[in-house]
Amino acid sequence: MAVVKSKKKTVIVTSTCNAYVNTSFNNIIITITNINGDTICWSTGGKMGFKNTKKKNTVYAAQVVAEDSAKLALENGVKNINVIVKGVGIGREAAIRTLADKGLQLLSITDRTSVPHGGCRPRKIRRN
Repeated sequence: MAVVKSKKKTVIVTSTCNAYVNTSFNNIIITITNINGDTICWSTGGKMGFKNTKKKNTVYAAQVVAEDSAKLALENGVKNINVIVKGVGIGREAAIRTLADKGLQLLSITDRTSVPHGGCRPRKIRRN
C-alpha cells in the first residue's frame, strides 16, 4: 500500500486499481484510479506530444499513452488492474494490449460504451 501526494490531496494506492480507457474520434485518455475512484495517474494523447486530432486518434498514439500511464502506475505500486473501456476510437485494443505488455496484470475488461436506443427526434417534414 502506497500513498501518492498531489497538490490537492493524498491518495491511497493499493495493488489492485481500475484503468479507464476513454477513446473518441479525436483523442485517447487513460486514467488509473484506486477502488474508491481517486485518480492515481493519467495520460492523454496531447500530453504525449500529439498535436492534432489526426495524430491523437491513431493506434501508435494509444500505445504511447498506455505505456506512459502503465509506467506511472507501476512506479506508484499498482500491480493488478480492472480495465473499463468507453468510446468508439480505433486505439482501444492497442491500449489494452500495451497495458498488459508493460507488466500490469489484467483482472477484467469491461466495455461501457453508451449505445443509443431510440435516437434523436427527426427533423420536421419539409413542405413544398
